[in-house]
Amino acid sequence: MNSDLYIPAGSASAPFTVAITPQDAGWAESSLHVVDLGDGQDLSRHTRGDEVMILPLAGGGTVACAGESFELGTRASVFDGPADMVYLGIDQSYTLSGRGRIAICGARAAQRFPNRRVAAADVAVELRGAGNCSRQVHNFGTATTFEADSLIACEVITPGGNWSSYPAHKHDENTDVETQLEEIYYFEIADSPSGTTGFGYHRVYGTPERPIEVLEEVRTGDAVLVPHGYHGPSIAAPGHHMYYLNVMAGSGPDRAWLICDDPNHTWLRGSWEHQEIDPRLPFSAFSETSSASKGE
Repeated sequence: MNSDLYIPAGSASAPFTVAITPQDAGWAESSLHVVDLGDGQDLSRHTRGDEVMILPLAGGGTVACAGESFELGTRASVFDGPADMVYLGIDQSYTLSGRGRIAICGARAAQRFPNRRVAAADVAVELRGAGNCSRQVHNFGTATTFEADSLIACEVITPGGNWSSYPAHKHDENTDVETQLEEIYYFEIADSPSGTTGFGYHRVYGTPERPIEVLEEVRTGDAVLVPHGYHGPSIAAPGHHMYYLNVMAGSGPDRAWLICDDPNHTWLRGSWEHQEIDPRLPFSAFSETSSASKGE
């Protein structure tokens, strides 16, 4: 469909492959930059009014900020288990050095939290869903696992042929049961064993009061913006595992991820009680913080 909310791979200017700011997205809070660093390359930036979470998608490096140096250990690919993550608070200069593809998740923030590193081994890993809705979640920056001002981020791996972000759900209002969150989906898709380029699909749709319509074929490096509405499923084509990085922030007083299912689809959760989790999961060795869940 090529919606305005679909950001194709390679649409940003070098050194970035993805560069989504609140101004670009037409919203107020969330941002994402992905940079490809070659040997000996550095990237110097300022957080300004944002807090950021920095993690390698493939490769590794170091983050130097305020007289400290934080290591980002090497990850072969996004399908190679969790990554180290470095958090930096607002109003600081930093330099990113290393080699590989690095994600910089960002959100507007008012309060400054201390800079710190989360080791890959300490990232809470979770299995969600069951059957062909099984997926693996790396909760490196979620509201219940990491303290920050507004930014929420996590990684999801969906085995080939499976559906995730399903049932479709929304978080576009501040109520007792929902929090308003702008969301970015950044995708990487595994090639087939023979090297065939992979793909998947992502869906966003609205309500009668706030219509929105997105159905996109996604490939490695693509992003989809979710300003409001129900989103899901994210569908991995058979033979091609799907990865996505979720970056969220909102206007509410509380940093929380509260969602409402599409009422037409929420019955599916009950069907999972009688299904096993996809035996292809986990993709790699879990840490002791791993858990299994049949939630979203």
